[in-house]
Amino acid sequence: MTLRVVLADDEPLARKRLARLLREAGCEVVAELTGSAATLEWFGQNREGDALFLDIQMPGLSGLEVLAELQDPPPVVFVTAHVQYAVQAFEAAAVDYLLKPVTEDRLLKTLERLHHQQIPRRKGAELAALIPAPSPRFPVRAGEGFVFLDLRKVSHFEVEDEVVYAWSGERFKTSWTTLLEIEQAFPDEGLVKVHRHLLVRPQAILGFKPLMGGRGDITVTGGRVLPVSRASVPKLKGLLGLLSRGEGI
Repeated sequence: MTLRVVLADDEPLARKRLARLLREAGCEVVAELTGSAATLEWFGQNREGDALFLDIQMPGLSGLEVLAELQDPPPVVFVTAHVQYAVQAFEAAAVDYLLKPVTEDRLLKTLERLHHQQIPRRKGAELAALIPAPSPRFPVRAGEGFVFLDLRKVSHFEVEDEVVYAWSGERFKTSWTTLLEIEQAFPDEGLVKVHRHLLVRPQAILGFKPLMGGRGDITVTGGRVLPVSRASVPKLKGLLGLLSRGEGI
């Protein structure tokens, strides 16, 4: 029986790639939703779908918060880049938990579980208790004082003359002096060093362009184009799911 699935993910590259993998596995993708608001609106008007592939981290409501709002959701597979949410995902009675970038073999195992398992469903207060902690925040300079930035609204960090700047629409001066300090401060956030002076949040990457000599460029939220060193390209391509099938998503 063909599985009819709904896919909700605010990251265009990840959403497009997972939709392709699902179709190649024989599924029918009945909807590709771009975030939490679109997901709630769609399920408010539709009851289609044998399964919901749902990103945990999205602007606005998280995937767990979205699930808590749905009246009668189909079986859920959580998809995210953050392994620390695995326990919460299974406590929410998810069918499975997929870590980005999703591989074909791992996806096929998930589809087998969807075909064969009867999954208990939770909603309302039960799910509200599982909602993860808020995004980490950190102070940045603002005039003579400080303001606090939400880490998951930052596209990247840049070090210049032993000063680290955080980019969130504009550049903010932090109290850090090296990128290593940031990696140590947020070890579970999956930050990726793409150049000796640049540390990027993978979820902020909108596009990748290979360049001569094995180097590359990435475009991040806000539209900035950042260089990727030759040494960092293989790791980044693996993270973005670009290794197994050439450069195409």
